[in-house]
Amino acid sequence: MASMRDIKRRKSSISSTQQITKAMKLVSTVKLQKTKMRAEHAKPYFDEMYAVITSVLAKSGSIDHPYLRPGTSEKKAVIVVTSNRGLAGGYNSNVVKLITAGELEKEKLEIYTVGKKGKEALEKRGYAMKEDYSNVINDPSYQDAVEISTKVLEEFKSGRIGEIYLAYTSFKNTVVHEPKLLKLLPVEADRSKPVRSEALMNYEPEEEEALEIIIPKYVTSIIYGALIEAVASENGARMQAMDAATSNAEEMIEKLSLLYNRARQGSITQELTEIIAGAEAVD
Repeated sequence: MASMRDIKRRKSSISSTQQITKAMKLVSTVKLQKTKMRAEHAKPYFDEMYAVITSVLAKSGSIDHPYLRPGTSEKKAVIVVTSNRGLAGGYNSNVVKLITAGELEKEKLEIYTVGKKGKEALEKRGYAMKEDYSNVINDPSYQDAVEISTKVLEEFKSGRIGEIYLAYTSFKNTVVHEPKLLKLLPVEADRSKPVRSEALMNYEPEEEEALEIIIPKYVTSIIYGALIEAVASENGARMQAMDAATSNAEEMIEKLSLLYNRARQGSITQELTEIIAGAEAVD
């Protein structure tokens, strides 16, 4: 059994850690309230944006456009959205697993990272880093999404990459966060649903010019929505992780208190035994 001094030191150390986890939980809770509201207000727009684009393309017939045709390059760009900080449970590792444990071939990927944790994890595994936008995740704005989308769209139109993917964590609610891997380009029309009207979509101006405007806005909007949901998911995951850590610390303190009391009782019993033995020896 450990000595009373060792138990006391261990208990003090865990208590200090518990104070830190409590503070981090409170901070994450406050941040979550703000980011949760932002994500919940924005999510319907971005979901509808995706649905509208696929619906429009399903009614557009066969259109030959750079954003719609399969890319000639085997290279694939993946925008990976994680966080700059850890202590958020499996939040970062779950996004990384979408890349490392998925069907995308490592040699064909070019990674655009948003978040230091994803960058560090993928670099260790030998993935090719193309661009890093880690500072964006601290307080994402629409202009940040424009910057990222402009870069990957230039690479796509030039033929240097053939596909664009987005890996992020979708915010469902406070306790449910789902890692997702979306294919952004080439845009694939959802033709599984029957089109009620046989009339094809009419574009004004011409379809090529219209798609040149619509699809970049679609890509930018989806990226921006992913950034907002990722921030909310990060704070939710960190709040849960710190709550679990605080509870675990409480359990450990209770066990150590029990061990300390047993050790103290044993020490007192031993002292009494020695006193009685000494008294009997004197008699």
